[in-house]
Amino acid sequence: MGALHDFYECRAQSHAAEDLPLWREIYERAFGDCTIISHRADGEHQRAGIDRSIILPDATRLLIDEKIRGRNRTTNKVYADIALEFEHRYTNGRVLPGWVNKPLRCHYIAYAIAPLGKAYLLPVIQLQAAWRKNQETWKSNFNVITARNHGYSTLSLTIPVADLFRAIGDAFRVNFTPTETPE
Repeated sequence: MGALHDFYECRAQSHAAEDLPLWREIYERAFGDCTIISHRADGEHQRAGIDRSIILPDATRLLIDEKIRGRNRTTNKVYADIALEFEHRYTNGRVLPGWVNKPLRCHYIAYAIAPLGKAYLLPVIQLQAAWRKNQETWKSNFNVITARNHGYSTLSLTIPVADLFRAIGDAFRVNFTPTETPE
């Protein structure tokens, strides 16, 4: 079984990653001229899945939840897939949804794979729709990884990028009952 993770240690690592220059580069390349505001202090923003606000020149505000991935600690291999956190299982039997499975206020998940220099902006509404539609098939075809923590385990499903984006793209296409338009 894998190493035991500590929530506070993981959060400290996440906060250390907050200052990496890659985030500014990602947002400026994706959105152009923008103002970037951090929401890392513990509070309502964090519980709602919001790490940053991106303010565009026209005052549009985009809310972002950041995820960063590096190398496998055991093999030193760079991850090239996207891990969707879908469940937390507690030792007392309680089960809570992971971020792909629960209401989030953010518009995007900014998912950076640091050693590859690649980030994916995952639109939350379509990502979660893709999850609802495909989760059973994905669980049968892809790897579930378990991160053990004190008192609970976090389950994530590793999805190849092409498969995930195909499903997200499908969520943007809506079929409806054909009808004639009035003349």
